[in-house]
Amino acid sequence: MFEIGNDILKHKLKDVRIPRKNSRRLSFVYFMFCVVFGAFVARTLFLGASGNQVRRYSNGLDIVSRADIVDRNGKDILAKDIVSGHITVRPFAIPDKDKEAAAQLIHNILPFKYPLRDAIALVNSGRKFMYLEKNASEEHRKQIKASKIYGFDIEPIQMRRYPKRRLFSHVVGFVDVKNHGVQGAESAFEDYLTENEDPLLLSVDSRVQTVFYEQLSMAMNKYSAKGAMGMLMNSRTGEMVAMVSLPDFDPENKNLDPVGNRMFRPMRALYEMGSIFKIFNTALAYENGIHKEYYVVKPYKVLDKFGRVAASIGDVRTFKPPRPYLSVDEIMLHSCNSGSAQIALDLPDGAQREFFHRLHLDEKLDLEFGTTEKPLMPRKWGPVERATVAFGHGVSVSPMHLLLAVNAMTNGGIYVYPTLQKRSLGAVNGERVLSAEISQKLREIMFRITEETSGKQARIKGIEIGGKTATAEKRDATGKIDKMRNLTAFAGVFPINSPQYVLLVILDEPKGVKESFGLRTAAWNAVPTAGKIIDGILPLLFE
Repeated sequence: MFEIGNDILKHKLKDVRIPRKNSRRLSFVYFMFCVVFGAFVARTLFLGASGNQVRRYSNGLDIVSRADIVDRNGKDILAKDIVSGHITVRPFAIPDKDKEAAAQLIHNILPFKYPLRDAIALVNSGRKFMYLEKNASEEHRKQIKASKIYGFDIEPIQMRRYPKRRLFSHVVGFVDVKNHGVQGAESAFEDYLTENEDPLLLSVDSRVQTVFYEQLSMAMNKYSAKGAMGMLMNSRTGEMVAMVSLPDFDPENKNLDPVGNRMFRPMRALYEMGSIFKIFNTALAYENGIHKEYYVVKPYKVLDKFGRVAASIGDVRTFKPPRPYLSVDEIMLHSCNSGSAQIALDLPDGAQREFFHRLHLDEKLDLEFGTTEKPLMPRKWGPVERATVAFGHGVSVSPMHLLLAVNAMTNGGIYVYPTLQKRSLGAVNGERVLSAEISQKLREIMFRITEETSGKQARIKGIEIGGKTATAEKRDATGKIDKMRNLTAFAGVFPINSPQYVLLVILDEPKGVKESFGLRTAAWNAVPTAGKIIDGILPLLFE
């Protein structure tokens, strides 16, 4: 081929007179041919050398083959490529000598669909093309290959399957038509999944995830909640052991569920988290040497710079302080709003903002397995904003922000970034954001909360648990407080003396039930739900 081209250019076709203009045109065509052919050769060599990235041709698409995804125990497959094929037939192309065998083959593969008489009629129909069987079994594909009858073909297809379906829909994610990761681990670990044959080992435990999923689903149904979320993280390594967001979706039949169900709310939704923020307020009090008692019998009047009442901070009707004046510890123990507001206003200017920045509560988190939304902080930090932020109002963060911050407050003061990959246990690796002494004090109060006050329904025999409840009133479309809609939550830590796990359970807009006497606060829904989860997972975590 090249010799012919070179000969043409070299001798310029002496025997045929070609105008100079045409000769230049011919040279240009030859040059372009060489460029295209060279690119084709280079691409072929590149694909041949790229042994780690396997590709299969399917339905006219260049589809990337992906490694399996498994849970931390390596036993449960969470995502897997399935290779199959459609059996096609071109009746007009089947040689006459093979038509009898072809009809028998069709009948053997699909005896109920094609009785022998119908199979013979199909073979003699003269049709150009048809699918004989889609997603054919391996046995049927082998029969077609073994027959070697011209006119039969197998159109290869590749499918990504998710054996656990909804259980891990948000964690694992899904792929597009070209088998590229779109969400979850499929997207976060795209390079590994397309360049390796060994399975991707995640940190999640399929058994623990199942307990979370079942209990959150039951709670969502029992309390007629709009949604439910739950997460469990190893306090030291940052391994995410379970992550559930409801409502969910079926990754193999995504169109059956609303598109909104695909949003992973623990990272992509922002909420005012309520009284769990009192953990941070108490830590700030300790850091700034505040040890006095505060009068909490009446709502606290917040004054503006002109001395006028700008807000009145009160507590729920059921709040009954054990005495008129409460210490910093007691204010958190009894979840007192008015006391928390007074502590916040005694803090130095800028202390809250600096502390939130230290805990990354004011910024978007770019994590290994995705990016969170950026929290909403107050536009100004006047007396009212400082007072309300103390008990988790006027500031919106994602559940993931909250989980990581609570973990830092309770694990000895280290902010640990989360991971979806299995890690070996070792020294805590992260940023120190709080002293170990203050972290110890916070754990002591959180233990008392589960023993004495709102967290009692989370107690489990055989292990000491610490926690903090939250019931936050949600806002309507105009930004006003809607007293009929709540977000309830429970943040738990266990074992409390030497934390190994941190847990967060959230119910979105739960309703009161007969069992809760019509009440819809966290103590009556999020806390018992967390207790059932902990009871179910303890044998799995400490086996």
